[in-house]
Amino acid sequence: MFLLVLMLALVSSSQYGYSSSVTLPSFSANAENEVAQGKEAKALLKWKASLEVKNQPLFSSWSGSNPCNWTGISCEKSGSAVTFLNLSSYGVKGTLHNLSFVSFPNLLGLDLSNNSLHGTIPSNIVNLSKLSHLDFSANQFTGTIPFEIGLLGSLSKLDLSSNNLTGYIPTSLGNLSNLNILKLAKNNLSGPIPQQLGMLSSLSELLLHTNKLTGSIPSSLGNLTRLTMLVLCENQLSGSIPPSLGKLKHLTALGFFSNKLVGTIPPEINSLTHLKFLQLSYNQFTGHLPENICLGGSLENLTASGNHFTGQIPKSLRNCTSLIRFRLDNNKFIGNIENDLGIYPRLDYMNLSNNRFRGELPRNWGQFHSLTNLDISNNDISGRIPPELGDAIQLHAIDLSSNHFNGEIPKEFGKLTSLLTLHLDNNKLSGKIPHSIGMLSKLEKLNLAANNLSGPIPELIQYQNLLFLNLSKNKFSEHIPLQIGNLRYLQLLDLSHNCLTGEMPRQLGQLQVLVTLNLSHNKLSGLIPPTFDRLSSLMSVDLSYNQLEGPLPNIAAFGIKGSMDAYRNNTGLCGNVTGLKACPSKVNIVPVKKGNKVVIMISVLAASIVIFIVVGISLIFFRRLRKVQNKPREAQKHDPFAVWSFDGKMVYENIIEATNDFDDKQCIGVGGYGSVYRAELPTSQVVAVKKLHGLRDDNIANLKSFTSEIHALTEIRHRNIVKLHGFCSHQRHSFLVYEFLEGGSLWNILNTEEQAMKFDWLKRINVVKGIASALSYMHYGCSPPIIHRDISTKNVLLDSEYEPHISDFGTARILRPDTSNWTSFAGTFGYAAPELAYTMEVNDKCDVYSFGVVTLEVIMGRHPSDIILISLLSASLSSLTSTNPHHMLLKDMLDQRITLPTYEVAEEVVFMAKIALACLHNVVIFTMVALYFKIVNSRHKLRLIRKLKQWG
Repeated sequence: MFLLVLMLALVSSSQYGYSSSVTLPSFSANAENEVAQGKEAKALLKWKASLEVKNQPLFSSWSGSNPCNWTGISCEKSGSAVTFLNLSSYGVKGTLHNLSFVSFPNLLGLDLSNNSLHGTIPSNIVNLSKLSHLDFSANQFTGTIPFEIGLLGSLSKLDLSSNNLTGYIPTSLGNLSNLNILKLAKNNLSGPIPQQLGMLSSLSELLLHTNKLTGSIPSSLGNLTRLTMLVLCENQLSGSIPPSLGKLKHLTALGFFSNKLVGTIPPEINSLTHLKFLQLSYNQFTGHLPENICLGGSLENLTASGNHFTGQIPKSLRNCTSLIRFRLDNNKFIGNIENDLGIYPRLDYMNLSNNRFRGELPRNWGQFHSLTNLDISNNDISGRIPPELGDAIQLHAIDLSSNHFNGEIPKEFGKLTSLLTLHLDNNKLSGKIPHSIGMLSKLEKLNLAANNLSGPIPELIQYQNLLFLNLSKNKFSEHIPLQIGNLRYLQLLDLSHNCLTGEMPRQLGQLQVLVTLNLSHNKLSGLIPPTFDRLSSLMSVDLSYNQLEGPLPNIAAFGIKGSMDAYRNNTGLCGNVTGLKACPSKVNIVPVKKGNKVVIMISVLAASIVIFIVVGISLIFFRRLRKVQNKPREAQKHDPFAVWSFDGKMVYENIIEATNDFDDKQCIGVGGYGSVYRAELPTSQVVAVKKLHGLRDDNIANLKSFTSEIHALTEIRHRNIVKLHGFCSHQRHSFLVYEFLEGGSLWNILNTEEQAMKFDWLKRINVVKGIASALSYMHYGCSPPIIHRDISTKNVLLDSEYEPHISDFGTARILRPDTSNWTSFAGTFGYAAPELAYTMEVNDKCDVYSFGVVTLEVIMGRHPSDIILISLLSASLSSLTSTNPHHMLLKDMLDQRITLPTYEVAEEVVFMAKIALACLHNVVIFTMVALYFKIVNSRHKLRLIRKLKQWG
């Protein structure tokens, strides 16, 4: 009985947790897990609530009290605590200030890379005491690297690259004895590389490139004997390479590209036999390259461009079959190119230009079957170009210019079907251009200038992608081929200093994007074709030393800004250029010999007939005009639609019906001056109809301005300006009818993720060129000039081929010389120049500044308000020591949604950015002047004055 009572008591006590030493701990662990999970869930949900975008698919699973089931979160196997938070590439936008790090005592990994996080990195991150993996790369963090990160003793990986971090690298990072990977690249870090980094004995990767680091390379880095990657490129480091780096036997990548390093390469670098990448370019190194640089047979990438290296190519490179990229350009290397180089089956890129190499080009270079770029220009290489080079069929670019090559151009080059660039200029080549060269359909740049080539210029009908054609300073004869007019993308045409005869083909007027034309020093005769009036993109022209006569074309390039040097030594050119005689306003009958009496009589008879026809038409016109003027005003309103179009008269009622009486459902855009509707007419023609706000007959001044500007716009005929089909001024509706452009506005494309990713760099470059061409035509090709005053991405429309068209001339002004060109402010804030907003003056600078903003917006993929602000700040008191008012790296400006541009496209983007910043330059000076009057401190004023004087 006692045992039974005792058993019942034990069972009863165990149910309430008093006696069982097994069940009690289990109950407590579950409770602690739930409390911990609840605390972590609460911290994560609070952070989520603070983010700027909260509706990503990522957060759809973030609910409840157990975060272990949420997307991006990993927990211990027991499910007791969050151990890894991985939200990489989820589009998270916000800050970390509302994320409670103290709530995650067991966190081992935190990866928030490739998002849009901004603000500073909180110092309370030190609470993640067990953290071993920290990756905040590819975000927008600002401020300094917290000193407290150096207290996270368990860290094995720290990646803060590709942000906007500033300040010094904390010396506390030297305490991270377990660190394997340290990446701080692509920030704005400054100051020296801390000596303490040499204490990171476990480090295998150290990437500090693309910052503003200064000082010398610490010799203590030689203690990092496990290091495989040391990349210090694109900084401002000075001094020499420490010999201690020769102890880094496991290095596979060593980068010093683009610094201010000096001296010779230490011989200890010969010990780095595992190197695959060695980047020495753009420093001030002297002496020889290390002799055994490829002794280990692993070297793939060797770049030493832009230094002062001398001597011969190291012998170890002759048998370095691992080479893929090889650049020694812009140095002082010597030696025989035929003997010093071997065969490199993997070689993709070789540039030996601007050195002192001699000898003949090896025939076995045709075995470079992977080579895409070959540049050996500006050397002393002689002999014939080996035909075998045509077997390197992967070549995209060949530059053999400025050497001593002789003989003919190998016809075997016709096999290089992937060739984009061929530069053979400034040699001693002779003979005719091989017919096979004319079949290179992908060729974009062809330069054969300054040789002894002769014969006729061959037909270039296959060169549909050609951008650059220079055949100057040769002995070409006969006529200019008509087919050159089919090269619709041609931007430069130079046929000067030849023996070309005949008249200039009228087909050259089809070169709608031509920028530079040089036909000087030939034997061309006759008139300049009237089709040249269409060359609206032309900016530079030279027709001197020919036998041309007649008037110059009526476009800006031939206008008053032209130089007499471009037209001198011709038979009888005339035009509005200083030094040329003015063209006669009347046709004079020149006395001729008796044998030509019939010609004179026919000419006089023809002139009489023309005069009779003109007078007759004029009488009919004025008689009808008098009838219209005598009609009452109300009667005129019965025919309200005055319109010009290619298909005749457009009917008012058709527009009303097509837009359903301007129903909102048909509206495709709303602006400050009206709403735009899509209208499909009975003829199936689709047009855009802009219905204006507030244009009434009782406002006579506005109506007169409206109609006069419409009449001016009807004279515009340019491919990059939207076509005006007609207009209607009516008591009920006043509207304009334009061509419909299915691509929509440039603003819409840049602000729609999917469309922006399809908007590649070539398309962007062509859009900017098209806008520039249109503005050039409006400012210099129209008489009087037209100033748009509201150039913005919303007023640039694109067709299906991404051809731009400037639209919305509601604020445009015609600059008439006999009237005032001052008016009230017009334009879109963010695109209008501030100094012009103050002066209220209308001139071409209005559009130039706006063009600069639009160009930057195309480059960046977003409105560049922050870039402009940075530009202004860099010219303000905080950094007046800088001589560059636009101090920002281009790579930081580029739209990250598309891949970076390469080769020639990259050059175009750089040029485009320079033009854009030049267009914005005046506003920086204006802001500094305004700032002067707000500064009290006289010392700051003096510094500001000195800065202004630097800019003149």
